[in-house]
Amino acid sequence: MWSTFFVTDEEGRTIGPAGPGGVAAPGGAPQGAAGLSSLMTGRGGGNKRRRTTSTGRGMSEAQEGKIKLAFFVAIVGVVLTVLGMGTEFWVELSPPKHFYNNQTCLTAHYGLWKGCTKTLWVSDIDPERESCGPAELPGESNCTYFKFFTTGENKVMFQKTTRKNLNVAAAMLALFSLFLMVMGAICITMALSKEIVFFLKPASVCFILSGALVLVTLMVFHQSVLAFLASDHTVPLHHELSWSVSCIGCAGAVLIVGGVLFLLLALPYSPWRRCLPQGSSS
Repeated sequence: MWSTFFVTDEEGRTIGPAGPGGVAAPGGAPQGAAGLSSLMTGRGGGNKRRRTTSTGRGMSEAQEGKIKLAFFVAIVGVVLTVLGMGTEFWVELSPPKHFYNNQTCLTAHYGLWKGCTKTLWVSDIDPERESCGPAELPGESNCTYFKFFTTGENKVMFQKTTRKNLNVAAAMLALFSLFLMVMGAICITMALSKEIVFFLKPASVCFILSGALVLVTLMVFHQSVLAFLASDHTVPLHHELSWSVSCIGCAGAVLIVGGVLFLLLALPYSPWRRCLPQGSSS
């Protein structure tokens, strides 16, 4: 007497009856074969499935790694931008160190939001330096936020008056560039999580525009410094751009590079294969 048994999958569902010796019974062979095929596919073929997007294009692991590398470059630019905008060492103003007396001198430095004056000891200054400074020396410091954005008052330092229009314009450009950076980061996050390559295009536009705006902010701020120095000539001042400006300049260049990388990754073909001739293959 032949015994009949059923073939089940890993979840306990019946796939089909099997005949003597494991041979599928008549009428149950197609179902059993299909069940065994789906079972084997679920066991061994799960790791070989290609990830596809809603547009039908797949994102390979190599492309995902390139996107993460370009995103890291853009994040470096964002960090440098925040560091530069949040500090007040954009420009240092230094009168001659013996202008007031032979013991102390006064120096100042400011950025987009805040200005500081600092009293230094002349004995701490390099003897070969004619002006007071640098601002990193120990001394008594007094920092106040600008009133451009509240009461609209200009800042007076060394009998010179700032131009609030240029300072406000530089600050607004800086804030708008930060907004574009946030939008670009959101697009890259969506591209990686949803695996949609299309989001790389708006992200590249956001990062390139933000880098350009950062550089424009730097130029507008420099014009505001020149207008501040030209407002009065009673106190001779030596001015120099400080390390915050260096952070901003590097941030603008890095953001533009990151945006260009995203644009290249969004292209449907490799630009290197189009530009460089391919070698002959056997």
